[in-house]
Amino acid sequence: MRCCINYGITAVLAFGAFLAGVPDSYANETIRVITTGKGAALQLPLYIGISKGFFQSRGVDIDVSAASSSASAIQQVTAGAGDLGVGGVLDPIRAIDKGAGLSILLVESSKAPYSLWAKPSITNIGALKGKIVSVGLINDMSRYFVDVMTAANGLKDGDYDRNNAATTPARYAALLSGAADAAILYPPASFLAPKAGFTKLGELSDFLKGFPFTTYTVNLTWAKSHKSAIRAFVQGYNQAVTWFYDPNNKQEAIDILKKNTGSDIETNTDTYAYFTSLHIYPDTAGVSSADLTTMLDIIQDNAYLGRLEGKYDPKRFIDPAVNALLGTAR
Repeated sequence: MRCCINYGITAVLAFGAFLAGVPDSYANETIRVITTGKGAALQLPLYIGISKGFFQSRGVDIDVSAASSSASAIQQVTAGAGDLGVGGVLDPIRAIDKGAGLSILLVESSKAPYSLWAKPSITNIGALKGKIVSVGLINDMSRYFVDVMTAANGLKDGDYDRNNAATTPARYAALLSGAADAAILYPPASFLAPKAGFTKLGELSDFLKGFPFTTYTVNLTWAKSHKSAIRAFVQGYNQAVTWFYDPNNKQEAIDILKKNTGSDIETNTDTYAYFTSLHIYPDTAGVSSADLTTMLDIIQDNAYLGRLEGKYDPKRFIDPAVNALLGTAR
């Protein structure tokens, strides 16, 4: 009996040694994703995919780290410190235009979740003539967002003054203090504004459609040798978006959002309701020439966003080999 026990222990130890020697190709591959800011609500499909195991079940693990800005996230991916970067579409366009080895992989959000708020006495956008509107910095997309909304209501450049503030908290503070008569806001400030008595003048998504607000961008050097990982990521991401839109998953989605953002339950409940009402995430992951043409036309028509050095051709920003992987991932 003793010899049999010894034999069994030896066999277990030998099997353990075998597992220790299994090559890395049998293990899940890790994809390094760099987000813009820690716990940004827009990355909810990423959080869902991780929490529900949609990526892991396809052989990939996600390692998430945060950059201080969208531009910084793209810089890190360009340098090889990350495989995928998430942020505003303008930053990868600028980087690729200057020769960065990147490709835009998919549109994260096809609606920009901004809204325009004003003092209670101002009840429509046209009434902003002669007023002060708090927008982003001079080359910031939020300035363009306000331009779109005001132009649609008969106002032109010079009809109102701009109060430039880099962030939504700063713009909301300008509205609260009276330094601005109106401000372009992003959640959660846009959830707080009505409670403070401010008037909602308009939702940006009603004025700007077919707009690739944020994107996932991939390092091309990494992508060429990790095609199966990209397919797995896109498949897991698609499953996460489908799961998000299923109303049966509402409470769990809010719980996942709360866990990752650290915000209170009311803010996360409002965020869930807002994102679903906007249908903020495309149903199928990808990016098209039409998506980027919209953005390139905006850049070309608005010099303050910065001119490109090369052609305004959407094909420059989508690598065909990487884009082809999206079709095989569906």
